[in-house]
Amino acid sequence: MPSFPVPSPSVLDLAPVVPVVVVEDLADAVPLARALVAGGLPAIEVTLRTPVALDAIRAVAEGVPGAVVGAGTLISPAQVSDALAAGARFLVSPGWTDVLLESMRAAGVPFLPGVSTTSEVVALLERGVREMKFFPAEAAGGTAYLKSLSGPLPQARFCPTGGIGPANAPEYLALPNVGCVGGSWMLPADAVAAHDWDRVEALARAAAKLRRADAVLSAGGTCR
Repeated sequence: MPSFPVPSPSVLDLAPVVPVVVVEDLADAVPLARALVAGGLPAIEVTLRTPVALDAIRAVAEGVPGAVVGAGTLISPAQVSDALAAGARFLVSPGWTDVLLESMRAAGVPFLPGVSTTSEVVALLERGVREMKFFPAEAAGGTAYLKSLSGPLPQARFCPTGGIGPANAPEYLALPNVGCVGGSWMLPADAVAAHDWDRVEALARAAAKLRRADAVLSAGGTCR
């Protein structure tokens, strides 16, 4: 099958962590995104899990310079179209079908289809897709699983999401086939409820400092 290049720049290379954001109150979208960007996390995935999600994407796209806002939890071509219309600059799905994949590919922006098995990874490689979301990361095998994939499938790169926090993120980022991780630990519910954007910014800044060069695998090996 033909190979299709990934649109540039890659979402996997913007920052070590992509915040996964669930916006409940539209008024929080812009100050929340500003805090994340100020902390060094420009790529922001807003999940389509709430009624205000699309409006939140639109608000961030229009009101937060430096933010690269994307849409997550996409499961239909209609959602892909809606996300693009709202200003999403990248797309993320928890899984994929050929219909959904072609819709995301046709969008012309970077996209990360979700995988959790080797067969799904191979199927995407056959379709020319090399960058993927590994979800749910911890439940699907975690760092041990991804490390096992790096040998036979070195061309695949991942953004693991699901069960990742500051304690285990460095182990993921140490893997050669991981470009970044997704998580929401820099957005604790009490900080968002209190509109404590300084705390969010501080947590984002700490997350932005997680680099492969500083990470050490739990097995004791240093990253290469």
